[in-house]
Amino acid sequence: MLQPADSRRDADLKVSFEFFPPADAAMESTLWASIQRLAPLSPRFVSVTYGADGSTRERTHNVVTRIQRETALTGAPHLTCIGASRGEILDIARRYWDQGIRHIVALRGDAPAGTVQYQPHPDGFAYGADLVAGLRRLADFDISVAAYPETHPEAKSADQDLENLKRKADAGATRAITPRPVPPEEATA
Repeated sequence: MLQPADSRRDADLKVSFEFFPPADAAMESTLWASIQRLAPLSPRFVSVTYGADGSTRERTHNVVTRIQRETALTGAPHLTCIGASRGEILDIARRYWDQGIRHIVALRGDAPAGTVQYQPHPDGFAYGADLVAGLRRLADFDISVAAYPETHPEAKSADQDLENLKRKADAGATRAITPRPVPPEEATA
């Protein structure tokens, strides 16, 4: 078990863990064993992803609501702009709110596999800042957004990337979190 080297640092340390929704019973068993093992570390929240095209959205919902029901952890579903209209996305968020989920990780999302570049849904939120603003109007969610210390792969410059982060903060984001760095070979795949 991880032990902090300095108890003062332990009081200030805020971590979160990110999980992928399980695709089968064996993965589900591994997920819940992992959640139980990590729970004593008292993460600020645990987030649950879903596929770039929203393909695992229902599995994400099931995991997050189970975390909320069966643990003392704060579950935070990922919610993206990909593949859904504003109304559909807000319906999903409203459903989370009605089930006691108060934290959402709001992301633009990655373009679905096989597409050349990101294209917003014609009736959807175009970017993360738009999603944050929509969620903020809907309810008083705790909203985490992505920040890119090494600059988002699609940003034209570090300044443009920082301005985008500011737009998300101005729209009502609570905090920014950093995703795992994407190696260049994966960014172009």
